Amino acid sequence: MSLVKKRIGLLLAASLGLLSALAVAQSSNVSKEIENRLAPVGKVCMAGDDCAAAPVASASSGEPRSGEEIYGSACATCHDAGVSGAPMLGSVDDWASRIEKGSETLYDHAINGFNAMPAMGLCSDCSDEEIQATVDYMVEESS
Repeated sequence: MSLVKKRIGLLLAASLGLLSALAVAQSSNVSKEIENRLAPVGKVCMAGDDCAAAPVASASSGEPRSGEEIYGSACATCHDAGVSGAPMLGSVDDWASRIEKGSETLYDHAINGFNAMPAMGLCSDCSDEEIQATVDYMVEESS
């Protein structure tokens, strides 16, 4: 075999070995990235575990939030755009017939849901009183 063919064969073998090592290293990095993406984001703490005694941080100050504050965080998405027939804040025409039904009916619909309006407006951490304050705010802004 000629010297040129030997050198080409040797160069080809070395290149193949180098590519194999690179592929294995790349495969290891990909595996680590996949493991990181699939890692749990938290852990369940059962009664009796050490972590169960940890105090729960409260996001609220204990004071009820204002109707305007609740509106901005939970209601504006639908009531600013009129989603699924939601009466738009500030629209006297949208609110007139609803206001005629009285505050108790409005409170009941907001708390328990009515037609496309979900119960509590999907505000899972709102109290009934906060929902009532929000209804009052919306009526004031729309009458």
